[in-house]
Amino acid sequence: MTKQALPTKTLPAVHLRVPTHEDAFVWHRLFDDPDVMEFFGGASSELSEYEELTARQRRHDAELGFCFWTLLDADGEPIGFTGAQPWPHEWGPKGEIEIGWRLGRAAWGKGYATAAAQATLDRVRAAGVRDVVAMVDARNERSVAVTRRLGMELAETFTAPVSKREAYRFRLAL
Repeated sequence: MTKQALPTKTLPAVHLRVPTHEDAFVWHRLFDDPDVMEFFGGASSELSEYEELTARQRRHDAELGFCFWTLLDADGEPIGFTGAQPWPHEWGPKGEIEIGWRLGRAAWGKGYATAAAQATLDRVRAAGVRDVVAMVDARNERSVAVTRRLGMELAETFTAPVSKREAYRFRLAL
């Protein structure tokens, strides 16, 4: 019995740009949705958190050549973010590069996360990163599916210290 490749879905065109200060307002608006924030504490973040996050991402891009970029659709409209950054917490994979994505609800189910994550892998590989991790809430089936489409392997199951929920650490050697 030979293994047949599954048909591949054509991924949408995406563009990644370094987040601007104005993107803090865009991200705040896009993610002000309980469905979007379900696996990130459930509640919307304050605008000031997005202002700090976009500023930190601009520093990462300048210093490392990668960051969490603003994700734009083919028409140039912001639909979320994706990218990579050094793991920012005291717990977990300290010293490793995390890839991640978060999209506004209207962009779900259209292949944007996978397309943008693949573009991220290309960019971090070009920046000399040798492997990446993705930290995913175990209940987040959509993000788990993205990690699998990227070819990531489950490296660890753990209890997240803040949410106290089961989570996964996926890994991919570049």
